[in-house]
Amino acid sequence: MMRQYELVEKVTSYNPSADENLLNRAYVYAMKAHGSQTRASGDPYFSHPLEVAAILTDLKLDDATIAAALLHDVIEDTEATRTEIDTLFGKEIGALVDGLTKIRRLDLVSKEAAQAENLRKLLLAISDDIRVLLVKLADRLHNMRTLEFIRDDKRQRIAEETMDIYAPLAGRMGMQGIRDELEDLSFAVLNPEARSTIVGRLVSLHEESGNIIAEIEDELEAKFSEFGIAATVTGREKRPYSIWRKMERKSISLGQLSDIFGFRVVVADEDECYRALGLVHRTWRMVPGRFKDYISTPKQNDYRSIHTTVIGPHHKRVELQIRTAQMHEVAERGVAAHALYKDVEGAKVNGGAGTPVNGAGGAVPLSKDSNAYRWLRRLVDMLAEGENAKEFLEHTKLELFHDQVFCFTPKGLLIALPRGATPIDFAYAVHTDIGDTCVGCRINGRHAPLISELENGDEVDIIRSEAQTPPAAWEGFAVTGKARAAIRRATRIAVRKQYAGLGREILDRALKNGVEKFDEDALQDAVGRLGMVHVDDMLAAIGRGELPSADVLRVLNRNEGTPKPVSRSNRVGDRLRGLSKAIRLSSVLPGSGPGASRKSGGSAIPIRGLKGELPIRMSEEGALPGDRIVGILSPGEGLTIYPIHAKSLKQFEEEPDRWIDLAWDIKEPETDRFPARITVTALNEVGTLAEVAKVIGDHDGNISNLQMARRAPDFYEMHIEVEVWDLKHLNRIIAGLRGRSIISAVSRLIE
Repeated sequence: MMRQYELVEKVTSYNPSADENLLNRAYVYAMKAHGSQTRASGDPYFSHPLEVAAILTDLKLDDATIAAALLHDVIEDTEATRTEIDTLFGKEIGALVDGLTKIRRLDLVSKEAAQAENLRKLLLAISDDIRVLLVKLADRLHNMRTLEFIRDDKRQRIAEETMDIYAPLAGRMGMQGIRDELEDLSFAVLNPEARSTIVGRLVSLHEESGNIIAEIEDELEAKFSEFGIAATVTGREKRPYSIWRKMERKSISLGQLSDIFGFRVVVADEDECYRALGLVHRTWRMVPGRFKDYISTPKQNDYRSIHTTVIGPHHKRVELQIRTAQMHEVAERGVAAHALYKDVEGAKVNGGAGTPVNGAGGAVPLSKDSNAYRWLRRLVDMLAEGENAKEFLEHTKLELFHDQVFCFTPKGLLIALPRGATPIDFAYAVHTDIGDTCVGCRINGRHAPLISELENGDEVDIIRSEAQTPPAAWEGFAVTGKARAAIRRATRIAVRKQYAGLGREILDRALKNGVEKFDEDALQDAVGRLGMVHVDDMLAAIGRGELPSADVLRVLNRNEGTPKPVSRSNRVGDRLRGLSKAIRLSSVLPGSGPGASRKSGGSAIPIRGLKGELPIRMSEEGALPGDRIVGILSPGEGLTIYPIHAKSLKQFEEEPDRWIDLAWDIKEPETDRFPARITVTALNEVGTLAEVAKVIGDHDGNISNLQMARRAPDFYEMHIEVEVWDLKHLNRIIAGLRGRSIISAVSRLIE
């Protein structure tokens, strides 16, 4: 275990202005707070925060972060409080420690919900101060290094969480070294057999190839030196998990994987990067499709480098990463590389608590202008989009994709997206409003489907319409968490609006019969009595069938001072009498044809087709303009329209409160077709089916489905679903079929 003076010396070695007093006090306080606590390994518990602090010193972080690392478990695991930490070490360190503290008491029914809430709290703290994430990643890294002492089920869960969230999060922040180690440690737990096989194969390769890495390093450096390029070349072997992931992605065996070795070439400046690249390509053959320029187009985590693969020395496939020293620093330390230090004489200490502010040992805050930080802010902005733990975790995991494609707007704006992304994801990546109003796209100047998979370099032009709302089906095509969250939100808003509209229609008809005068103020009073907040909430509940309109009427009647108690039997009678009136008023007058205006009357709700704003759907029996109709309100499903002669209505006879008076209100010109089913009995001879289809087509009908119900040597019976404008249109088709000699019988099919 690192001693107190060793920790201080390590910090002052890279930051001579560090506040040694702060570090000493944090060390002593944490050691006393944890006291005799021990870890699963039997080691003193204080060894854990001390190792976390040591990991962060390798990242050369400021003394406030090191102090927070020493104290990160005291609020959660000891009697220490946030107030005490604020008093002793300042509010800056108190906020860091609090951000790392799990929520202790959660009234949640699942571990998934608890995991989501703790992750939500962590991400919110990270958005205020990125150093919270740095401490958390170091904490997780040390826990993974000592995972063998944990019981099996917990070890598996921690490894899965690390692989799904913390490793890719480290990658997104550009901390590739920590990501690689977290992935490999998780891999050893989740798939020990596969890892063991790969490690064994790597040992065999070492025995066969000897010290091949050192030989290639020397040859590359000699070649660069020959042409006057000062370069430092370091070789490395891919980690077992990186090898396994590549084998899985490309569906190849370990023996087929040729680029197991990677080499980093660090040069003086950006110009030298391209000189080195040119030399490499002139000297060795490049492997097609393996060149990527992340200097020109940096990754979202600010990573910059040139990648290329060549058939290099010893005829080995060699993967090269060419970068400057500054790029290398960012590639290794990610956001931690943005922590800068400066000395300011006479710097004041925060309230005497020992936390320097932009002074001796004080860190200039990590830049919030970096790509990695902007991505993190976007992720935090999505916290409100998920309605439950499952959605939130899904959004977070989707946003942690690493492999990317780079696309452009027509104005040249670069948009980075996960592989497999579609123009729908692109539209939402540019702006939520653009995604919500997207109706089509052009890719590289050509019209393309919105479900097309984007590729590197595509120029995407989104076609918009203010009348558009995103269909719920888009969620299945979207890849990014942002797009899925926005589509779900828009769908929820649209559905809520539809139910509120239906609820207002229902309540409007009911109020006209039950109360002479009413207004929005009266409805707002009723909302409070019903335990709701907004009028729209109440209307949506009525529309969903969760709140009977009769309950609202009773509340409004009490508000008017004229309570009207009504017995259930009387309510049933009134409903049936009202329904009878509505049905009579909704009947189609003789002689009305397609396009004729059929207005509703009485207390019936007008139905204007299947594409309106009311949440309605047709029953299996189907209903056409001209049919007498009734609506059955089902909780959470809205209205289902039935023709009055449907046999299935019998099941609702004892539930009159669910019956809603409906009437057709179709206006010119006709725009909607409606499905109807007919049964046709015809001669079993060649050409019969073609003639049936011709008759339906000649009468402007559209066959959407056909099923052979019964077949005999001389006759067969078929069920046909045909799309028509209204009842009279269907009757013309039926009459046309009856006029054919091959047709024995035709009738509308209503079960």
